Amino acid sequence: MSQTTLPTVAPERADGPSIGETTDLLVTDRRTRTPGSVLRRVLIAVWLPIVLLVLWWFLSASSTSPFFPPLSRILEEWWNQWVIGDAKFQLASSLRNLLFGYVGGAAIGLVFGTLLWRFPPMRRVSNPIVYFLYVLPAPALLPAMIALFGIGELRQIALISFGAIWPTLLNTLDGMRGIDQVKFDTARAMKLSPPRVLFSLVLPGAGPQIAAGLRASLQTSIILMVVTEMVAAKEGIGYFILQAQTVFAVTTMWTGILTLAIIGTVANYLFVLIERFVLRWYYRSRALGNS
Repeated sequence: MSQTTLPTVAPERADGPSIGETTDLLVTDRRTRTPGSVLRRVLIAVWLPIVLLVLWWFLSASSTSPFFPPLSRILEEWWNQWVIGDAKFQLASSLRNLLFGYVGGAAIGLVFGTLLWRFPPMRRVSNPIVYFLYVLPAPALLPAMIALFGIGELRQIALISFGAIWPTLLNTLDGMRGIDQVKFDTARAMKLSPPRVLFSLVLPGAGPQIAAGLRASLQTSIILMVVTEMVAAKEGIGYFILQAQTVFAVTTMWTGILTLAIIGTVANYLFVLIERFVLRWYYRSRALGNS
């Protein structure tokens, strides 16, 4: 096979900081999961965020800046807006667009990444096109998306999907091309059918890198969700933040930013938990290798 020059999103490193390392403190082997060990791991995972919040609370308590209100005022306004107020209805539109856009883009990336691996001539021909679209900033397509799809939700979903395609596609392709050729020779000797090779060998072997691409696509989708809601939109978290800034409701604006941060954090942790369930065999083998 000839080598291509497609850039890829690097998979999660075992020695690098990531949200997965924090989740390692919460997801452990059942043989070591005792109440004391779970509590200790939870405390290790959350102590620094708690300390930072406490510092923010006290350091901002006497703030008189209209742009950086005290945290106590932000939390009070957040409760009034997002818990007992009407702002929580902005979440439905944002999360719906995020879900459809992310799932659609990731599915396209996975399918086309597999096709490019399976058919090298197709990969060589499409390499310049894929590279061109990969480096194209998705927000720059907003005017074109408005012209094509109008100002409704379809435009937002389409742009989110476009941005979610490339990290998954490139990591799928790179992960599949990195599988040892000896495994294919063994599968050929065992006379396994192509579908059996794909689902029993290729996808599991490339699974860790595909997961890294899916996580990168999730981050891109969250960013594009906000961007699309700040332009020609009438609802959503991005619209809420921009409208609050327009009328100089700075505290309300900060509640939208806080809500967005909570959504991103929860989405990432859910992704990691699902990833570690699906790839539990991989993390067990990595744990045995590090022991």
